[in-house]
Amino acid sequence: MAQCEVCGNDYDMTFEIRTVGGGVHTFDSFECAIHRLAPICEHCGCRVVGHGVEVEGRFFCCAHCARETTDSGLKARDAVTASS
Repeated sequence: MAQCEVCGNDYDMTFEIRTVGGGVHTFDSFECAIHRLAPICEHCGCRVVGHGVEVEGRFFCCAHCARETTDSGLKARDAVTASS
């Protein structure tokens, strides 16, 4: 059994997530993984679960938050391709 690094639960079905930077994290649920690894929107502070929007290396949960904080001029339909 392994222990979740967020909640400390000992669980026989934990899983590991390996990051590009070489980090290895152990969790007992997706909820704990999201809590530890998901970026935080720079405008509203919510966790970015999904594609979100990246503008000039800054993460946002949606086009609205990106527009409120940057001069990106993004529209909702542009959000998926903003970081391309």
